[in-house]
Amino acid sequence: MSSPVGKTEEAMAATNKTETAPKKKGRIKQFFEVVQFTQKADNTTVPWMIGAFVGVVLLFTLLFGYFGHPYYGLFVGIAFGLLAAAYVIAQKAQTAAYTQIKGQPGAALAAMQSIRRGWNVEQEPCALDARSRNMVFRASGRAGIALVTEGTNGKAHKLLEKEESRLSKLFPNVPLHAITVGDGEGQVPLEKLAGKMQRMRPKLTREESAEVARRLQAMPGPLQQAMPKGVDPLRMRPNRKAMRGR
Repeated sequence: MSSPVGKTEEAMAATNKTETAPKKKGRIKQFFEVVQFTQKADNTTVPWMIGAFVGVVLLFTLLFGYFGHPYYGLFVGIAFGLLAAAYVIAQKAQTAAYTQIKGQPGAALAAMQSIRRGWNVEQEPCALDARSRNMVFRASGRAGIALVTEGTNGKAHKLLEKEESRLSKLFPNVPLHAITVGDGEGQVPLEKLAGKMQRMRPKLTREESAEVARRLQAMPGPLQQAMPKGVDPLRMRPNRKAMRGR
């Protein structure tokens, strides 16, 4: 049998863990934090939310009032008005998030990772230029293979063309989509990248898409190619003479 002292110590330890454990934020608090963050980035957020809510409530109230049930319309309008306000904040928050990461290296990859389904997005660039810091990101799905670069200079365009030419030889029957993220002519804005990829029509079966993804994952990336063959970075030993200054 455990002693009372032992039980007391266990109870005190459990109490300390409870006190030190970070409290999870409630959904309401998270919602207001999102509204606050979005309002700072776009000061039209709250007015649009209020306008959407009031407009939907008035619409349903007048519509049901025409048939002699204005109170039913009021209750239904409040429910749909809240949905309309939530839709507005969702769209505004997404735009604000894209605005913050726009122009930063890897912003295109972050936009690609927001796609919930339909594409297998690789976590590392499939091609890169260390000097210019231009990168090409890759994703595969039933629509084919998508190559995305966020550089707008000539080196980024050449890097994209080189990767497209290489994959066209390895996958001659798979559609390739070369996309340049930017605000110029013929380019896709960052906030519209995910939507553009999701609207691409499927050209491959699920089995063909899975096979393409498997073959792409088996291909070494540029970071792996830069590592000398036969070298295990976890087993590399430092040069002790060089460390002593000899």
